Amino acid sequence: MAGEERKWKGVTGGTIFGQKAMKILFSIVNVRMGYVVLAFVVPFYMLFARKGYLSIYRYFRKQHGYSVMKSFFKTYRNHYLFGQMMLDRFAVYAGQKNFKVDNPDNDLFLEMVHARHGCIIASSHIGNPELCGYLLKQKTKRINSMIFGGEAKEVQKNRSKALDENNVRLIPVSEDMSHMFLLNEALTNGEIASILCDRAFGSNKVVECDFLNGRATFPVGAFVLALQYNVPVIAMFVLKISASLYRIHVVSVPVPPSGNKREQIGQMTRSFVKILEGIVKKYPEQWFNFYEFWKS
Repeated sequence: MAGEERKWKGVTGGTIFGQKAMKILFSIVNVRMGYVVLAFVVPFYMLFARKGYLSIYRYFRKQHGYSVMKSFFKTYRNHYLFGQMMLDRFAVYAGQKNFKVDNPDNDLFLEMVHARHGCIIASSHIGNPELCGYLLKQKTKRINSMIFGGEAKEVQKNRSKALDENNVRLIPVSEDMSHMFLLNEALTNGEIASILCDRAFGSNKVVECDFLNGRATFPVGAFVLALQYNVPVIAMFVLKISASLYRIHVVSVPVPPSGNKREQIGQMTRSFVKILEGIVKKYPEQWFNFYEFWKS
């Protein structure tokens, strides 16, 4: 695919008025009412947002090998789940507290929280990673979450207000690279940095990896920082299990015992991709990279 077709804007859709209206609505009604409406809206969204629809359809056909009909059904299910998770975010912004969390790997997360050194959370666009900041409430160590810098001001304001109460600071990606200074400061102070590891945001520092029956590029920035500051990396995934239940999986990304820095960075990236692949195979409908992710 051409470079332009492979880009993903990565912003929350809708006008500022619509986003404010959503927040007001969910301060009055339960988010599940929105799920009902969403079921009828999704087909129209798929019809008019064909690039995203086709990329996900091809993901099910090629990467998972599903039949035509199964791929179509899974694509609908994928868009419906994505819509639910967006509504869940606005429900949280509005103050709804009806979400529960199942965290079988909580001991590993708590180990990082109470350690004297910093830590990097390798995140990705599967499930609802932002809900992690609301569900894993702790005051011990600040989490600095790097996010796309082009979001609407209303979304960023809602995010910051809700997350700040849970000891989470948002760091938007900026063209002047000032976000890197904030990440460096966080790791120097023994805090946690959460970095998306499945989109390069225009960076050419990537590693090409085998991933789900294809080849794709993944950014290495998180692993460069991990070696630079000698801090561990944990991969974290927040998956939707039911209307009100999320499950958080936490997996340690191993550091190679030998090799030069470049080789270690490459190996850590591939280890993360292998972990990500296992999660995507388990929850294939919750993959939300709506563009041509794999190399042609």
